[in-house]
Amino acid sequence: MLEIFIFCILLVTGFGWFAFNVYKVCHNIRLGRDEMRSNQTSKRWRTMILVAFGQKKMFSKPLVALLHLSLYVAFVITQIELIEIIADGITGEHRIFQASLGNFYVFIISFIELLSLLAFVGTIAFLARRNMLKLPRFTMDELKGWPMKDANLILIMEIVLILCIFTMNGADEAMQSESYGFLISSFLGASVFQGMDYNTLHVLENIGWWGHFIMVLTFMNYLPYSKHFHIFLAFPNTYFSNLEKKGKFKNMKSVTTEVKLMLDPSGDSQDGVEVETPPKRFGAKDVVDLTWKNLLDAYTCTECGRCTSSCPANITGKKLSPRKIMMDTRDRLVEIGELKRKHGKDYDDGKSLLGNYISEEEIWACTSCNACVQECPVNIDPLSIIIDLRRYLVMEESKMPNELAGMLTNIDNNGAPWQFSPSDRLNWANEN
Repeated sequence: MLEIFIFCILLVTGFGWFAFNVYKVCHNIRLGRDEMRSNQTSKRWRTMILVAFGQKKMFSKPLVALLHLSLYVAFVITQIELIEIIADGITGEHRIFQASLGNFYVFIISFIELLSLLAFVGTIAFLARRNMLKLPRFTMDELKGWPMKDANLILIMEIVLILCIFTMNGADEAMQSESYGFLISSFLGASVFQGMDYNTLHVLENIGWWGHFIMVLTFMNYLPYSKHFHIFLAFPNTYFSNLEKKGKFKNMKSVTTEVKLMLDPSGDSQDGVEVETPPKRFGAKDVVDLTWKNLLDAYTCTECGRCTSSCPANITGKKLSPRKIMMDTRDRLVEIGELKRKHGKDYDDGKSLLGNYISEEEIWACTSCNACVQECPVNIDPLSIIIDLRRYLVMEESKMPNELAGMLTNIDNNGAPWQFSPSDRLNWANEN
């Protein structure tokens, strides 16, 4: 009864704390501006199934994709065994589903063990890639310090979880007079645990069982503080993907309305013009000026660096890193979200995303090529954040690089980016 009581306390506390952290994340995301992403439902479901469930975009690098897929599938399927652990913990039973499911139960546990073994191989490979091979995209400045430790910590936690599973099943197999017949632990029971006395096996089985349960609760409650929260958020994020063509920029309706009215010869006709209340701010200076989808993108970022490694600005030595844009947005969102919960929704700490986290040099280095959007395995859109930050600088602060200011002046005066009079445009044809 004491074990059941302790188990239930840990269970309620673990899931309760996780629910509280999820609430905080949802609260932070709702700080963003409204944006309509509920159209084309069938296409959104198809995108989510292919990109999030099927990990379609990961397979541009097949070997890495297969390793990642093994981790992903193992994470999903092993939750079946967690269901049994919870049922056993509440009732005090041992393998409560084994008797009723029979051979099917053996198949399920064997399948979980096979996936766990593949996940173990994948985890070791990913640790090696980060710490031994030192791939360039894993050694950039934005990953130094906590981000690197976070990536390693979650991989180590996965190894511990897998070892707990095999310790639990292997010791349990060795204790039985008749083997369950699990694919891997039956071998472990006969080779690793054979010869140990019953009390030792019972202790090891308990260590594996409690270790598995505690590691799952620890892992679950660590996720909201980690980049690995994408395990959950990848699904809604891909569902709410931008379904427009990548080259199409989003205009501000209030600005479009003014332009249409200015172009109306009568000056008073608003037929066909969608009138919108002017926004409090043109573009974005802080995270609260971004849309809720931009903020969901920030929480979903996997920090894999595929965006940055494909960015032509970054490749040519510019300061811009799309991954850093997303990480900075998330860090600022966590900061301001916590402050607003403590001091009220109107609290202003005098800081902002633009300036304190992201510099003007970074956003003006962007070529708007959409390479980062194309490469992201979970359809994150760093470009839309960059464009909104630029929009704020131009429309609110009248700031832009000198080269751009000259080009816009030429367009205004000459109808073209070049410093030639429109009447001289065809002079080149007379040179022959």
